[in-house]
Amino acid sequence: MVRLLGLDIGDKRIGVSVSDELGITAQGRENIHRESDDQTINEICELINRLHIDEVVVGLPKNMNGTLGPQAEKVMGFSKALASSAHVPIRYWDERLTTVIAQRSLTALNVRGRKKKKKVDRIASQLILQGYMDRNE
Repeated sequence: MVRLLGLDIGDKRIGVSVSDELGITAQGRENIHRESDDQTINEICELINRLHIDEVVVGLPKNMNGTLGPQAEKVMGFSKALASSAHVPIRYWDERLTTVIAQRSLTALNVRGRKKKKKVDRIASQLILQGYMDRNE
């Protein structure tokens, strides 16, 4: 069974999720707080090694018309650096609207303020990874 790591890469935080042992569901993990690219890549590499990850699925923030903007370029640059350190394949998954869906879900559950900010990235990473897994069954 292939073990997957899902990442929702932002400028301040990275939402993290991992596939279950059977590759059926995406499960949220603690966010990674970005201080520097080196620190962040090291933390992700530690996770990859500890959890025996085979592939990393990164949310690619496309514009609504499908084009790649500045944020997508940043994500791709970071992912390239991660790939050279982690030595596992990096797959991209269109993440359009995942943050919006995550925010609406938390609002519907009456999660507010700081708690909401902490959970949005994690839920977005779960949506990214779950979408990838469902599409590739």
